[in-house]
Amino acid sequence: MTPGLSILIPVYNRGVALLVQQLRAQLSDWEGPTEICLLDDASQTEFQLENRPLALLPNVHYAELPRNVGRAAIRNQLAAAARYEWLLMLDNDSLLPDAHFLARYAAARTLAPVVVGGITYVGSPPTEPSLRLRWQYAQQREALPAARRRQLPASQLMLNNLLIRAEVFQRFRFDETLTRYGHEDSKLGWQLAQAGVLLHHLDNPVVHDGLDPAPVFLRKSRAAVHNLVLLYRKEGVGADSKLIRTALRLKQLGLSKLASGLLRRLRPHLHANLCSATPRLAYFDLLKLYWLLRELARVGKRAHKKGPPA
Repeated sequence: MTPGLSILIPVYNRGVALLVQQLRAQLSDWEGPTEICLLDDASQTEFQLENRPLALLPNVHYAELPRNVGRAAIRNQLAAAARYEWLLMLDNDSLLPDAHFLARYAAARTLAPVVVGGITYVGSPPTEPSLRLRWQYAQQREALPAARRRQLPASQLMLNNLLIRAEVFQRFRFDETLTRYGHEDSKLGWQLAQAGVLLHHLDNPVVHDGLDPAPVFLRKSRAAVHNLVLLYRKEGVGADSKLIRTALRLKQLGLSKLASGLLRRLRPHLHANLCSATPRLAYFDLLKLYWLLRELARVGKRAHKKGPPA
């Protein structure tokens, strides 16, 4: 692979001119050739028209897919077309924190073949009640310093702001069977840990620009739980997560059905709180546990109907 850096950004219904401008201003901080690769995942026409002029900039490649392929597949396509030794994966709703973002990565690439920079959120709690849940979750569960992330390095890997050697990524890639939202990064982190690939967490966060309203965030979280169950049943991915461990403990105690029934009754109250101006993350955890118990029960019923293998 040619020495250099390929910055990979999947684009969906968002203008990315500012992010590209910030990146181009720092490309000289990376020794060797660089490229910024933008791949549009069948966005609305207005966003495509906004982003197409970026293809005229030096070091920038822009292309559009005819149909939406999802989070895993589009990143795999970007990585397959990348020309250089290192891949930097960024989400299209990210912004750079300062003028030294790429310089910090350039210095850290000697530490490990996989470097996770983290994310951060700026500003005070949003005034819009429906945005409070996503903001609170981000502050308490996502925007973690490297020291915290290093305690569980593989499980703290994120799709956004990930620097990885191209040869390492091509060994594993993202699981394209996960057509719904969520846990593509969990699978990759698990694979890297199983293979003994060194992973380093760095304090080099991107700024997450934008928050999903609570109903959207809950819908994505529900899809992520579905993916977690698929990965756990198929490969054991997520067995060390608090959510899976709680569900297994309830099953061991014979309390799964009782817990699921109680949470089903509480669900309207949980949902109402999470969409309010004062959401409680403990309620979010309970709602995810309910989704997980239902998914596990559904999978168990399907396996029972099929019967034992011949």
